[in-house]
Amino acid sequence: MLKDLFSLVTIVALLFSSCSKSDEEENSDEPQPTKQTAYFGVNLSGAEFGNVYPGVDGTHYGYPTEKDLDYFKAKGLYLVRFPFRWERIQPTMNGELNATELAKMKKFVKAAEDRNIQILLDMHNFGRYCVYCDGQSSQNNQYAIIGNARCTVDNFCDVWKKLAKEFKDYKNIWGYDIMNEPYEMLASTPWVNIAQACINAIRTIDTKTTIIVSGDEFSSARRWKECSDNLKTLTDPSNNLIFQAHIYFDSDSSGNYNKGYDEDGATVQTGVARLKPFVDWLKENNKRGFVGEYGIPDTDGRWMDILDAALKYLQENGINGTYWSAGPRWGDYPLSVQPTNNYTQDRPQLSTLLKNKSTQQKSE
Repeated sequence: MLKDLFSLVTIVALLFSSCSKSDEEENSDEPQPTKQTAYFGVNLSGAEFGNVYPGVDGTHYGYPTEKDLDYFKAKGLYLVRFPFRWERIQPTMNGELNATELAKMKKFVKAAEDRNIQILLDMHNFGRYCVYCDGQSSQNNQYAIIGNARCTVDNFCDVWKKLAKEFKDYKNIWGYDIMNEPYEMLASTPWVNIAQACINAIRTIDTKTTIIVSGDEFSSARRWKECSDNLKTLTDPSNNLIFQAHIYFDSDSSGNYNKGYDEDGATVQTGVARLKPFVDWLKENNKRGFVGEYGIPDTDGRWMDILDAALKYLQENGINGTYWSAGPRWGDYPLSVQPTNNYTQDRPQLSTLLKNKSTQQKSE
């Protein structure tokens, strides 16, 4: 999502309270997910919030909870894209992973594993690392683009080798989403080169887990052939790559929805039209695809029709995805599908998601 990289809302606490399964879960006839079945799902945000590093858990950022997992499992949404920040899991590049944050991540992944929910580990860093933060505010943050001398490709490969070592034995890691929405990368070190180096590095540790590669320039589905065509040259010794695009339906595809439906010039087919370049590219190059972000505001019901048509189109083409976004820290964010009233009231967008919640992933 074309989010302001340097200012995100502040967010809420890590709580992993034990929740007994509801009668709905116990009696559910939902088929259980496997890595061969590409279920639709949601992003569960919080760990990536704040832009203050390391930040205070519960003030600047926070983790989704077991209660969130229980809610979305009960709805039949078995895939969770789990955003986190490189700076928190590895405070010093090439250093050890932060034991406290790693334990929090593992606790969440294990809670999902216990519920047979698939997890996509999403490094939500936009192709950058914050090389300076005063720990109090994000205003003076300094970021280095991967490929810069202050944030090398080797630094990026190092963190993913360490993450792969820690998570490769979990049964429910659907994939390693190596970098969310890289954009304006250095001409001397294009995203395709960085992604290839990272694939090679991960495969020295883990030869089995799927690697998800986001498209360049904010992973735009609409501009996929223009910005990300060169990703077709990527090779994986394990032949297990999935390519990720993002899509929003407002006029600038930012996901900010600053205008109304009519002013944005939206139609029911807006989503399908924006997805088509990505879907066509997958077919032309015999690649597997995934749409990691799409979302609509709850301000106008007509957006639901666009989302419904887009998800049906993805289903027809064997492509799954995760809605942006859910998680306990979103507050009144209009795109959120986080339930309200202590998890008893669904957000309006959820009904459209539940119409389109599973599909068979095409094999590469």
